[in-house]
Amino acid sequence: MTTDTATEVFEEHRAVLLGVAYRMLGRVADAEDVVQEAWLRWSGADRSEVRVPRAFLVRVTTRLAVDRLRQIKARNEAYVGPWLPEPYVTEFGGAVPDAAERVMLADSVSLAVLVVLESLSPLERAVFVLREAFGYPYADIAAMLDRAEPAVRQLAGRARKHVDERRPRYDVDPVQRRDLTERFLAAAADGDLEGLMSLLAPDVRLVGDSGGKAKAPLRVLQSADNVGRFLVGAARKGIAAASFRFLELNGGPAVLVLSGGEPDSVFQLDVLDGRIHSVYVIRNPDKLRRLAGE
Repeated sequence: MTTDTATEVFEEHRAVLLGVAYRMLGRVADAEDVVQEAWLRWSGADRSEVRVPRAFLVRVTTRLAVDRLRQIKARNEAYVGPWLPEPYVTEFGGAVPDAAERVMLADSVSLAVLVVLESLSPLERAVFVLREAFGYPYADIAAMLDRAEPAVRQLAGRARKHVDERRPRYDVDPVQRRDLTERFLAAAADGDLEGLMSLLAPDVRLVGDSGGKAKAPLRVLQSADNVGRFLVGAARKGIAAASFRFLELNGGPAVLVLSGGEPDSVFQLDVLDGRIHSVYVIRNPDKLRRLAGE
């Protein structure tokens, strides 16, 4: 295989590799570093021995991501305030023709699921991602992780049980989420507490991620009253030269708030039965830089 051909093969699978790495790590920069390292391994490998390039590349990427995850877990333990994944532009568009597949992909990369995955061990997370998001057979996952298949099945069972017990329920209908997001944005921008309260579930929660580098609650806010009053208070303080842009992030509609044309924050909602059950606010500037050109 020539260098040009090797590059073409790698680029053909880059999106899948980035998808695996991001779901494993929750941070785009870390995922891109892992994919770059996978390219170095691929370019230096004896490719004449590789029968299925995609399987080889996913195996290398997964193992590198497991190693990286072990390193960054300590970093996240010292994080100031609640931690949320870095927003990930999905924009599946026409690349996912099947509606059921779109729902599965959106769910596997959602903020709610990625937060739960943070509490899994690196191996449990790898098995969950490969099995649930990408549909790999247990035998293939066992080969990728150099583990016995029964052990992989056990890891998968533990991970699935853990995620099912902790994952919040929400509706993935993009039309309903977009409608509620627009109404939420209008009420919040106007400081309309009554309007906000009509959209919020009684047990709504607001999770703010600032990393200690911007203003955001350092604890999760609970209840419609607390969340509504916080949002109205934030609206009254205002953002200089504010503008808003809708994006598809992590498989669903989100609002990018700009200040003077620069990313200030991201809002995304989890919706169930026509009410907002979770509000995610990402204000850590390190996690917003990549959205500057979106």
